[in-house]
This record gives sequence, structure tokens and C-alpha cells, in this order.
Amino acid sequence: MKVIPISACAGITGFESPAADYKQLPLSLDELLVEHPSATFIGQASGNSMQNIGIFDGDILIVDRHVSVKNQDVIVANYNGCFVCKIIDTYRRLLLSASDEHLPVTIHEYDQFSVEGVVVRSIRCHRPSPLLTKGTGQVES
Repeated sequence: MKVIPISACAGITGFESPAADYKQLPLSLDELLVEHPSATFIGQASGNSMQNIGIFDGDILIVDRHVSVKNQDVIVANYNGCFVCKIIDTYRRLLLSASDEHLPVTIHEYDQFSVEGVVVRSIRCHRPSPLLTKGTGQVES
């Protein structure tokens, strides 16, 4: 996953349809996607290990540090110095992929491990964005 060095800010106030009466509907993507702005960061998925739950290579991940981690949550974690996006099995201390190509990873006592946040939203861009080509900081999924 690549951490994107931009703030999550994109307001849309409405759109006009020629087939319907115009109504201005306030819609803020910030409010829709980010519940805890001061505890949220945005990253970009890298890899195919989470594709069976709909997270694909290049998808945008909205990660909330304020949310409490629950069993089977999709998380971003620092695992032995690498940022990874996985499903956490809190009962068996496992990191699970959503792909048959990847085996579960046991979190041992000697591992360096910390949960960085819970993935609360994912977004797929259908055209490349110049904003996403800036910065580095890959986090593997």
C-alpha cells in the first residue's frame, strides 16, 4: 500500500439533470468517507492478496485509527517493518489474505507488530490520477 500524501478533501454540492427538476443536494465526500478526520489516513493497495473481498491493486484505502479493531476486520498493520493490508483473526493471532494464493501468517510474540488502523472504505479509480503518482510508501495487500 502506498500512503498518499494529500488530505481527503473533495466536496460535491450536487449536479443538474436535464431529465429532472434540479435540486441541490449537499454531498461532501469528506463527510461520506471520513468519520474521524484527525485519525484517518489514505493509502493505496499494492498486490492481489485482498482481491476476493474487493480490494484490488491500486485501490484507495481509507484507514481509520480511531475505530476499535474487531475480529475479521480488514486492517493496515506494521508487520516486521512492512505495511500490510490483511484480515485479522484476533482469536488465533493470524493475518489472513483474501486470496487462495496466500497462506495465513501467524503473529508471534517475537514479531514486530502493530495495527495502524482499520480499513473502513476502499475506492477504485477507473482512470489514473496524477495525484496518485506522487509520493511513495508502498503497503502490500
